Amino acid sequence: MEVQLLSQLSKTLNIRESILSKVIGLFEDGATIPFIARYRKEVTGGLDEVVIAEIEKSWKQIQEVIKRKEFVLTTIEEQGKLTDDLKKQIENCWDTIELEDIYLPFKQKRKTRGVKAIELGLEPLAKLLFDQRERDLSRAVKPYLNKEVPDEAAALQGARDIIAEWINENANIRSRLRDSFERHATIQSKVGRGKKEKAVKYQDYYEFEQRLDRCPSHRILAMFRGENEGLLRINIEPDPERTLEQLERIVCRGNTPAADQVYEALKDSYKRLLQPSIETEFRQKAKEKADLEAIEVFTNNLRQLLLAAPLGEKWVLGLDPGFRSGCKVVVINPQGDLVTNNTIFPHPPQNKSSEAASIVEGLINKYKIEGVAIGNGTAGRETMDFFQGLALPNNIDLFMVNEAGASIYSASAIAREEFPDKDLTVRGAVSIGRRLMDPLAELVKIDPKSIGVGQYQHDVYQHLLKDSLTRTVESCVNAVGINLNTASKHLLTYVSGLGPGLAQKIIEKRENDGPFTSRTELKKVSRLGDKAFEQCAGFLRIKNGKQPLDNTSVHPERYALVKTMAKDIGSNIDQLIQEKELRRKIDLNQYISEEVGLPTLRDIMKELDKPGLDPRGAAKAFSFDRSIKSMEDLKVGMKLPGIVTNVTNFGAFVDVGVKQDGLVHISQLADTFVKNPADHVKLNQKVMVRIVEVDIKRNRIQLSMKSN
Repeated sequence: MEVQLLSQLSKTLNIRESILSKVIGLFEDGATIPFIARYRKEVTGGLDEVVIAEIEKSWKQIQEVIKRKEFVLTTIEEQGKLTDDLKKQIENCWDTIELEDIYLPFKQKRKTRGVKAIELGLEPLAKLLFDQRERDLSRAVKPYLNKEVPDEAAALQGARDIIAEWINENANIRSRLRDSFERHATIQSKVGRGKKEKAVKYQDYYEFEQRLDRCPSHRILAMFRGENEGLLRINIEPDPERTLEQLERIVCRGNTPAADQVYEALKDSYKRLLQPSIETEFRQKAKEKADLEAIEVFTNNLRQLLLAAPLGEKWVLGLDPGFRSGCKVVVINPQGDLVTNNTIFPHPPQNKSSEAASIVEGLINKYKIEGVAIGNGTAGRETMDFFQGLALPNNIDLFMVNEAGASIYSASAIAREEFPDKDLTVRGAVSIGRRLMDPLAELVKIDPKSIGVGQYQHDVYQHLLKDSLTRTVESCVNAVGINLNTASKHLLTYVSGLGPGLAQKIIEKRENDGPFTSRTELKKVSRLGDKAFEQCAGFLRIKNGKQPLDNTSVHPERYALVKTMAKDIGSNIDQLIQEKELRRKIDLNQYISEEVGLPTLRDIMKELDKPGLDPRGAAKAFSFDRSIKSMEDLKVGMKLPGIVTNVTNFGAFVDVGVKQDGLVHISQLADTFVKNPADHVKLNQKVMVRIVEVDIKRNRIQLSMKSN
């Protein structure tokens, strides 16, 4: 590992080189982020997954910079223009923009106006003018006139074209202009000609201007979307007159006719070359910043959704509600298997409520149903009311389940593989029921973009979004831990060290040989080698197996250590897990070694306190105000219970039970100033809101969580 590279990475991330070296070594050895964060705390100094992911990202970026530097050095050297000072400047450069500025004069150019002028022999004239001392332009131009340069105007134009490109390629000038953009640039938006009616959804941006560095990410993404649709025109730059004056002080000297020519070249260079180039940079920069903020909002929401409390392994009734086509009803066993399905018609136009009640009560009694999951889409509230009117056993809870993305799952290859002989609505009902039992296990089957918990997810850079979402799903799956004997292939895919291929091999072994009885049996899975076992074993659980530690997050590499602890106090592992008093006798300091420190030892003891306990808690039922069914029922000033369905940078959306989520603007989230809505509300959080405004025509509801 290059010392210079490690030093630069240390400065960028503010992390000690010794730690960086070890973490990068783990990456190069095939370790995953969840494994490093959970089982190598002594190596990382306790860094969390976010920081470890940033190390990996920065490490890759710096490697790309090194490759680019090598290319630049080689290219300039081949041109015979690589001086010692230039070589040193490139070698010490770690900023990609600065590097490209250095390289710009040496890039192979297309046939630009400046290149054509040089080919006409006008470069000496350009140098003479750029010196800015020449007073007799006619005399200076005369030697350059010929058939291709017929007059003084053509000669001066060619010289100015050359000077304009010199100015554009000057690293200092580009740096100063970039600084001006950084400090003073505004983003301006105007509606396209004749597009007012078509662009009505962008009416806030018909005549809009704001400092770029103060413009929120959702506004930037909205404006860029409008531009991509051909409805808005966007411009980013500082005040052009002021900026040109600043550049004039750098470029122009004296008061001569030659200096006047240089000033004309400067104006041309700014308008035609510099401004568009730097604007493109800042557009990309603004877009990337907005993308990252939007992706962060999305991933935070996705994490909360995936880590929502499960009902657990219970008998569940799942319903995909509907009016004309009826409500699809499915019974799901504790393992998540579909047992039976039916259709009931408790709503108009059929109104077969008595028959529906008989079918539902029969299923509940026959299968000892413990929870009912009702989709929150069309007819969701009406179906909830129907169930609340039944004489159900007291131990049955009713849950309204967010069905966003269920239709995507229903039509997917995954659903067809699971239920080839069932129609889409039955598959949707199964998905709704399983979401209640285990949100994480079911939602991993759906493209996260279809779950509906982000902002502008279709406008951001999709590769970046996919990487971030995949990393979030992996983090959640490994944080919870997976039951090796019930997990689907899709869930296993996200386990550290596995992936689709090994996940399929695990499923095949489970189907052929029966349930796994110990983690060590994973080594018998085809193509699952020692490295994959090391990475995945600690995140896979086996209930009621031969080894009690297999149902904990204690890694198999530490089983011998736990056994030694138990032996030292005259006990065994089973007793150590069952009896808290025995664990209190253990002095962790006695077991510190070069490989194992207090962080790992404390994690082991913490896990022995709660073996197999799901960190997500348990699902709790929630009820909307039963008197509220539609937007027409809402009145300004009403206080209602609601559930947070989405969190964005500008506020939170809350479902109050009327099929249209209301917005709690960031200014209405709390009595105090709110910088980030995510600091005040979480997805699926139960809240009390006050109705501020109801706009039925625009289908908008404004809410407040302020005390008054």
